[in-house]
Amino acid sequence: MAQYKEALGPGTAETDQDKAPFGTMKDGILLREAVVTLSAVVYWAGVLLNAYRVRRSIGRSPNLRPSNTKEWILWAGWLFVIIGWIGQPLMIAKVGASRPFMFIQPLYNHPVMTAGILLILLGYGGTLWCYRSLGDSWRIGINRKEKNALVTDGPYGYVRHPIYLFQMVMLSGVVLLLPTVFSLMILLIHMICSYVKALDEEGFLKGVYGSAYLDYIKMTGRFLPVSGRGASVRQWRDRS
Repeated sequence: MAQYKEALGPGTAETDQDKAPFGTMKDGILLREAVVTLSAVVYWAGVLLNAYRVRRSIGRSPNLRPSNTKEWILWAGWLFVIIGWIGQPLMIAKVGASRPFMFIQPLYNHPVMTAGILLILLGYGGTLWCYRSLGDSWRIGINRKEKNALVTDGPYGYVRHPIYLFQMVMLSGVVLLLPTVFSLMILLIHMICSYVKALDEEGFLKGVYGSAYLDYIKMTGRFLPVSGRGASVRQWRDRS
């Protein structure tokens, strides 16, 4: 109970609502921590399983190892995101409501928690959609010696980097489940890494596919869909 009151903040009294089944702030904290940690473990275990599947199919690594200094820096950023995503609930359980793990109280309520869970489910469902659309073309890093088919169906008919988008959706869910400065920091670092990585990938793909990729860029958003453009991509793909 001491840990529970710490997480709520100093001087917070337990109310009748706190004693209600499944609606207690204490149970809310435990549920939030469990969902966030489980979502991180499931997501990154899924990445490893997909990497293993692709490796077995193509006979080599799907470019897991960083190839230059910039990619090593990006990997460091993503490693921070992964560790923070998995580890923040454990830190909250250990140190309570101390900075940067103090809850932003206006966001600490059950409707927001429910929205967070839905975002995590939506984000992971979207990620599986991406894996299915990419198939054996899925890669983590860039190998300038290879040329795969340009994938423009599924979510790639709407945005150019849907995997990063759905990661952002899941991390936005983490922010709603654990509304702390640290959660916002994780999301911000991820967004920066994703933006830099997306620019690198687009530069590489322009060089590989030339005018075809430039046409694709005009019809899609980088991270967010462009209204009315999905049909244009389908028509363009059918003509190609």
